[in-house]
Amino acid sequence: MSSTYKNDSSAAVLDIHELKTYYDTLSGPVKAVDNVSFQVEKGEALGLAGESGCGKTTVALSILRILPSAGKIVGGRIGFKDHDLAKLKEKEMRQVRWKEISIVFQGAMNALNPLFKVRDQITEAILTNEKRTKKREAHQRANRMLELVGIQPTRGDDYPHEFSGGMRQRALIAMSLACNPDLLIADEPGTALDVIVQAQVLKLLNELKAKLNLSMILITHDLSIITELCEKGVIMYAGKIVEQGDLSSIFEKPLHPYTQGLISAFPRIKAAKRRMTSIPGTPPDLLDPPSGCRFHPRCPYVMDICKEKEPITIKIDTEEHYAACHLIEKA
Repeated sequence: MSSTYKNDSSAAVLDIHELKTYYDTLSGPVKAVDNVSFQVEKGEALGLAGESGCGKTTVALSILRILPSAGKIVGGRIGFKDHDLAKLKEKEMRQVRWKEISIVFQGAMNALNPLFKVRDQITEAILTNEKRTKKREAHQRANRMLELVGIQPTRGDDYPHEFSGGMRQRALIAMSLACNPDLLIADEPGTALDVIVQAQVLKLLNELKAKLNLSMILITHDLSIITELCEKGVIMYAGKIVEQGDLSSIFEKPLHPYTQGLISAFPRIKAAKRRMTSIPGTPPDLLDPPSGCRFHPRCPYVMDICKEKEPITIKIDTEEHYAACHLIEKA
């Protein structure tokens, strides 16, 4: 997709440019991520939002090069510290994972090994990535990390099933930060947690971001979570970015009909009472995505050009706000 989206990558910790990640199937390639570009700066949190199946998690797995066997990066660049992660060998990528980029996986119970004590799992992450670190030092660091996320170090002798859902999520965050990474990816950190525990986890991430000057990518379908933690937002639909920019600009002036639909579907406590609306239809089949704009089968403002030509990404006024929609081009 041709695009007018540009940014100063010199200050960016992560610079993704026209990333394409497809999944090979017997029926053909599934275009899960198709020409995605964005940057994350030092100490900045970026929210990656959209419906399930839009490609959010595939972006995260592509960054860390831990895609399923059928997944392949077929194009684009993943710039990180003057390296293109898409082209690094597996041995070189092992030096990046956990030490420089770490991830908090969706579903903490499934991410932690039920056969090992929590502290031992954090210690193993340190020893695996820092060969010169002694076991005693790694053990002490694991205790400090547990304390950092609000867990008593003595609980490190417990197994994952002895932790509550919120504590497991905290333990996973402790593990992801154990090697002092520059970038943390949190994939649906509020999944399967009640609203009270979810608020505690988000508060913890916010505090750690400020304390450690962490760069962060927060993946979620819940826009309210992004507003709690992020400065920038990226809205994805059917493998493509439809809108991105400063979070306040996106919420105050959503430009793409899909973004408008997501925001309209979310209740506002202090706003006037109104009927909730949903986006009609279902996401497209990415084996054979719609021609032109991929959102056009569900768009209330669809025009003939939307069905034929893919929109370019346009910068709005002088703001760091971008959207890909023929309505904006026409205006």
